[in-house]
Amino acid sequence: MKESYKIRSPLTKEEWQNYDSFRWDVLRKPLKLSHIPLKDNLEDISLHLMGIDNKNNIVSCGRLHMNSSTEAQIRYMGVSSELRRQGIGKAMINELESKALLQGAKKMVLNARSEAISFYASLGYLETGPYESDIKIPHSSMEKYLD
Repeated sequence: MKESYKIRSPLTKEEWQNYDSFRWDVLRKPLKLSHIPLKDNLEDISLHLMGIDNKNNIVSCGRLHMNSSTEAQIRYMGVSSELRRQGIGKAMINELESKALLQGAKKMVLNARSEAISFYASLGYLETGPYESDIKIPHSSMEKYLD
């Protein structure tokens, strides 16, 4: 990473609003989908992380929740389009995996958009099959066993 970034959870009401806005901006706006908050029934029991630059701008997001006592899942992972391929996504995944290990996870799963499959594969994730997303664009289910 060229610039220094911190990865942490949103803390204030304003940071949560900015985090939610960033999530929509990076994941749904490019698809021309309506500005409906990206929320599901696991929001309140999930770990939310954001990457922030030295000006407190959010540059990445990701969410972790446990599917079982040994399986964790990453959702809503995104990096600002102009900052991709600079190590921010890798740093975010590493942090999410570390947090999952602390919660007892042995395996991480996720559903990747077609254009992100090679990114996750470069981090050790393997495709396990197709996944039909709620936004009806091609995804693949992927998994990785954690050390």
